[in-house]
Amino acid sequence: MEQRKDYSVGSISRAILNLAVPMTAAQLVNILYSVVDRIYLGRLPGTGSLALAGLGITMPILSILLAFANLCGMGGGPLCAIFRGKGDLKQAEQVLGNCLSLLLLLGAAAMVVCYIWKRPLLFLFGASQETFPYANEYLIWYLPGTLFVMVSLGMNPLINAQGFGRVGMLTVVLGAAINLILDPLLIFGLGQGIRGAAIATVIAQGCSAAWVLKFLTGKKAILRLRLKNMVLEWRRVGRIVSLGLSGFFMSLTNSLVQVVCNKTLQVYGGDLYVSIMTILNSLREVVFMILQGLNNGAQPVIGYNYGAGHPERVRRAVRFSVGLVMGSALVMWAALMLLPGPLIHLFNADAEILEHGTAALRVYFCLFPFQALQNAGQTVFVSLGKSRQAVFFSLLRKAIINAPLTVLLPMLGLGAMGVFVAESSSQLVGGLACFLTMYVTVYRPLCRSEKT
Repeated sequence: MEQRKDYSVGSISRAILNLAVPMTAAQLVNILYSVVDRIYLGRLPGTGSLALAGLGITMPILSILLAFANLCGMGGGPLCAIFRGKGDLKQAEQVLGNCLSLLLLLGAAAMVVCYIWKRPLLFLFGASQETFPYANEYLIWYLPGTLFVMVSLGMNPLINAQGFGRVGMLTVVLGAAINLILDPLLIFGLGQGIRGAAIATVIAQGCSAAWVLKFLTGKKAILRLRLKNMVLEWRRVGRIVSLGLSGFFMSLTNSLVQVVCNKTLQVYGGDLYVSIMTILNSLREVVFMILQGLNNGAQPVIGYNYGAGHPERVRRAVRFSVGLVMGSALVMWAALMLLPGPLIHLFNADAEILEHGTAALRVYFCLFPFQALQNAGQTVFVSLGKSRQAVFFSLLRKAIINAPLTVLLPMLGLGAMGVFVAESSSQLVGGLACFLTMYVTVYRPLCRSEKT
């Protein structure tokens, strides 16, 4: 089994595609959890727009929970790949066990804090008196499943890091299929509305978590979960956390920007524009998950060859993955620019939302290909264990560029549309800065390393 997962030999492109295709499919299916919820809730008779806005208000909190899952999964996964490349499976299994313990601790703490502070948090994040009941009810039923979310999303990258892309895909497919079945049954059939959407998600994530644990404790896994490796060793935790900070801050800054956007749009556009932003965030998650799946397919290959000391194979993996990501991004950008109306109509058929949402979508995504450059650059940094650079560029685009512009541009006369201009501006500046830095500081030095 270990021999079949040796990425230091054979075709680089085939190795990446063998991982990227199932991982991308898994990411697409994964996003069905939230997108299908929003599609169904947006079509509730009479209350669809408010339910959609209410669910959008909870998104920053869900992004915070995702941030903690990414902290462990995106930190532990590349670290396992590097240790596997070095042939040190003992260290890799210790990383695996520490990741699970860390996920459980962080998940429990996050769940308690969110329960205690959910009312002030929801109003802080942009809830109005009309949308608060929907947001509050969703969280009440969603939060008990926090540990399921942490295990399924946080440990799945460590399955992928071993080269089991199809198993990782099945983790997500299992949960999404259950969610797709339960959503209409609970939301419409049993009349549970937004509560039914939350319950369906929790049950689905619970099934995914059980699948992950079953595989990682079974005989097919290269790296297995063992109780002795779950005792936290703080130096090892420090390495996991430092490498996972890029994914953590990416999700955390997404949460920050969602909060700023919701608050600003509430002032300049009201619940209508909060609903529009919920739809745009849903579409952004779809295209982002595709890019993330492709990048995740390259990550184990890059990390393995870096650990094994093969700079030329690292460079070839970087070139292929960047081309694959950019080609996919251009296709998705064309679809967004050409079909804004039908895409928005999937979520809500309200004429006012269609009118204002179409213009907002085109502005929001007009420079999206540059976002793909940032995703590609950060993947290389993380794969090689260069956590500082990955963290910096996560903060640069969202916290340093996007959030301030989201507040400033509407005040300068752009109104609600300024929020969408801020996003596209940050994609341009953040994407170019990250990719060019990666090229100069990582890719070019690998050329010199190969020659020596």
